[in-house]
Amino acid sequence: MRKLRFHEQRLLRKVNFLEWKKERNLREVKAIRNYRLTNRDDYNKYNKLCGMVTKLVNNIKKLDSTDPFRIEMTEQLLEKLYNMGIIASQKSLAVCDKLSATSFCRRRLAVMLVRLKFTENLVEAVTFIEQGRDGDADNASPEEVT
Repeated sequence: MRKLRFHEQRLLRKVNFLEWKKERNLREVKAIRNYRLTNRDDYNKYNKLCGMVTKLVNNIKKLDSTDPFRIEMTEQLLEKLYNMGIIASQKSLAVCDKLSATSFCRRRLAVMLVRLKFTENLVEAVTFIEQGRDGDADNASPEEVT
């Protein structure tokens, strides 16, 4: 191979050819396949959200256990995550330690359609959503319900 020119060296200075960003992402690829995510950025956003929640939990845990602010923040965080369906119970902050990006993926509309048995599998659910159907649109009445 020929010697690189100066401008080529400058361009390639910060590139590491031995280790790629997308090399060690088996968990990410598995989640994208299992939950039929159309965009890899969705998983990254869920991962960032998960990191923010765990960081918040660690900051709350640093406070004194009898501190009224800690008790109030703990209740608010657990209630919000429970109402969103991300955690199964509101018992303690230990539940939030096990939080992962897949717990956010489980709350996606396609997964919920399969879980509620509107569709048989995730592929059908994704196609219904992409086509603008909700799985039960044929039986819906044209009248508006308020």
